[in-house]
Amino acid sequence: MVKTHDLSPSHNYIIGSHPHGILCVGAFCNFITGSTGFEELFPGIRSFLTALAGNFRLPVFREYLMSGGLFPVTRRAIGYLLSQRGTGNAVAIVIGGAAESLSCRPGVTTLILKNRKGFVRMALRHGAFLVPSFSFGENDLFRQVVFEEGSWMRSIQRRFQKMIGFAPCLFYGRGLTSCRSRGFLPYARPITTVVGEPVAVPKVENPSRELVDRYHELYIRALLKLFEENKTKYGLSESDELHIL
Repeated sequence: MVKTHDLSPSHNYIIGSHPHGILCVGAFCNFITGSTGFEELFPGIRSFLTALAGNFRLPVFREYLMSGGLFPVTRRAIGYLLSQRGTGNAVAIVIGGAAESLSCRPGVTTLILKNRKGFVRMALRHGAFLVPSFSFGENDLFRQVVFEEGSWMRSIQRRFQKMIGFAPCLFYGRGLTSCRSRGFLPYARPITTVVGEPVAVPKVENPSRELVDRYHELYIRALLKLFEENKTKYGLSESDELHIL
């Protein structure tokens, strides 16, 4: 994890985590396991990670997720974390979600973000600052068979996404015994999660659409700045661009 700016414990934060990848490995390792020193980098900040709400309907698996510090990505859960636990809370949301996972593959830097504005609305309602983060290398951990838009396999994926909240992906990694065999372990690739500059957000109980759009645009600018300033440091070339859909 790389820190670019301080986060004051006197505020709450919503951290946008990009990209989704197949399994959100960067977000999981950096924001809730403590293995990369989040608490040392950001003293006084408690980090939480949100996941698909459908996962919390499964007995036992729900308890497993909650024991690890995950919460459902719902207004109620996020609102609780931002309003009932004082300040110094940072809620990480993988904004691209299942739709973004369908197109992830090595070398791809495309995000689903243009029409994702619910997190901005939540930030305004609670006065939580918006913080962009980008996990360089996330899309290199697995290989995925990507089906073209309009194909019958992509239609099946979209249908599953509407029914259960996520789309099944046909992916593979390395095998258990050899890096040359195929399996479901991630390839040995580095992931560097860079946490960017916070965007100050006022507290507005009922934000207008125009206000939401304004802070959504400010967030995108901060994310693009983070990407451009760090891409060549962590595996990408100067010609690589971040595409936002």
